[in-house]
Amino acid sequence: MSVDIQQSGQTRTEAAAESRPASLRRSRLSGFFGFSSLTRRIVVLNLAGLVALLSGILYLNQFRAGLIEARIQSLTIQGEIMAGAIAASATSTSEQDSLWVDPDKLMNIAPSEMLDPDGAIESLDFPINPERVAPMLRRLITPTRTRARIYDAGGQLLLDSQSLYGPGDILRLDIPTPQAVRSKPLLDRMVDMVQSWLFRNDLPTYEDLTGGEYPEVKQALSGAPTAVVRANKQSEMIVSVAVPIQRFRTVQGALMLSTLGGDIDDIVQAERLAIVRVFLVAALVMVVLSILLAGTIAGPVRRLANAADRVRLRVDRRAELPDFSDRNDEIGHLSTSFREMTDALYNRMEAIERFAADVAHELKNPLTSLRSAVETLPLAKTDDSKKRLLSVIEHDVRRLDRLISDISDASRLDAELQRQDLDTVDIGRMLTTITSAQNDVHSEEASIILDIAESARAPNRLRLKGHDLRLGQVFTNLIDNARSFTPPKGQVRVSIRRDRDNILVTVEDDGPGIRPDAIERIFERFYTDRPTEGFGQNSGLGLSISKQIVEAHGGQIWAENRLSSQPGADGKRYPIGARFTVRLPAAK
Repeated sequence: MSVDIQQSGQTRTEAAAESRPASLRRSRLSGFFGFSSLTRRIVVLNLAGLVALLSGILYLNQFRAGLIEARIQSLTIQGEIMAGAIAASATSTSEQDSLWVDPDKLMNIAPSEMLDPDGAIESLDFPINPERVAPMLRRLITPTRTRARIYDAGGQLLLDSQSLYGPGDILRLDIPTPQAVRSKPLLDRMVDMVQSWLFRNDLPTYEDLTGGEYPEVKQALSGAPTAVVRANKQSEMIVSVAVPIQRFRTVQGALMLSTLGGDIDDIVQAERLAIVRVFLVAALVMVVLSILLAGTIAGPVRRLANAADRVRLRVDRRAELPDFSDRNDEIGHLSTSFREMTDALYNRMEAIERFAADVAHELKNPLTSLRSAVETLPLAKTDDSKKRLLSVIEHDVRRLDRLISDISDASRLDAELQRQDLDTVDIGRMLTTITSAQNDVHSEEASIILDIAESARAPNRLRLKGHDLRLGQVFTNLIDNARSFTPPKGQVRVSIRRDRDNILVTVEDDGPGIRPDAIERIFERFYTDRPTEGFGQNSGLGLSISKQIVEAHGGQIWAENRLSSQPGADGKRYPIGARFTVRLPAAK
């Protein structure tokens, strides 16, 4: 027998373990291997928002466009200054320092023409002398990280700052080779790849041209400064600005200044790397704060879930849920609701257990009496004894039938009240119908008087939300109970009045009243106090069911004695009847 008990206990344990929901097992696994699912979601969502913000900042960043515009302005001003200096140093190809011109003939020629000594018209030209311009260009361009090229009026390249030969030195700036680019660190190459994907542009490709084939140079030779932005093969921006070299409003050539590959990109990349560093710090702070935030949510929720599983699996006799009511947030409200729900569940279970025990006790009494009568019946020798035993058996059978009917009604009551929808019930109309029917059916017994207060006669003053059949059962039980204690030709008085937001119904009788020690017990199940009636004539469930129905509607019911207006010989006021009062919340 003990082996069977142990095996059955193990079977229940295994069944309980298998019945644990998958969500509980997953939560314990996640708690064992790392963060909970809720923590991961909070962290990921917060980081996703931060990444979206970073992407928007990098993509919509105006620093790059502003830097290009500033570099164009800087190169334009620098080019105009250098072009003026170059024009001032330019001389004629002749060795003379002066030029003679006949004023009379000069008035008859075009602005760009002159009269030579033989009378032939030649172009009035001041060509740029590379020998004189090269040293000055080298001095001007050396402090800057730019490349300068000078073109003559025909577009031919005269000087290039990358190949300036001075006395004993050569200045040469080489563009980085593809091998140098590939030798960048892995992180830099990844950043370049992301930038090339995020910041795609349609810039023209930069190429080294020998002649003045650059569009900006052609524009400068026509007298208009021009700037062009290009990208080399390494996707590095190069800004080129070409300005005309003029003397006496005559274009002698063009000066083109261009940035070195990577100058602007390095500055932009440094600025973006600074933003990325700030993002990394913010992401770290965001992760820590997200974990702390999730801990204040996931931890209490996990504890509440584990406690709810203990309640479901009946691990403890009365499992206590964690109390987070001191938190003024949703977790605190959830904890309070869970605790109240659990208390209501335990109270319901305990009420069911008490109800089952009371039912077993009440059924055992008539069954015991019935068994004794059945066992004694064969032993009875006289007809009177047999008739008496048969009457006892009939009485016990009727009592069992009445008990089973009332128990069935009481057991269905709670589920029925929870399942059915509430309707609008007019208490005044209901009691009018009940009292009229009671007076018609029981005309020979005590009469029922209905009194509705004047303040409650207005429309909708006696309406409430509830179950009309069950409320009718309450008032029918109270009236029947009062009539059973009232002597013939007596009165049962039913009064209705409105008390603010409540409806009060009072049922009074002219009976002997209620014993003081029974006032609190008359609403208990199976309790009855009818000394004048035989044993077993009443199940004792009527008032208990009435109280259950009233409380399910959010109301109250209580009993008290009606006392005489005049004291007796001993100076005490004695009961002259019982009074039952029902308070129900009125409809708003």
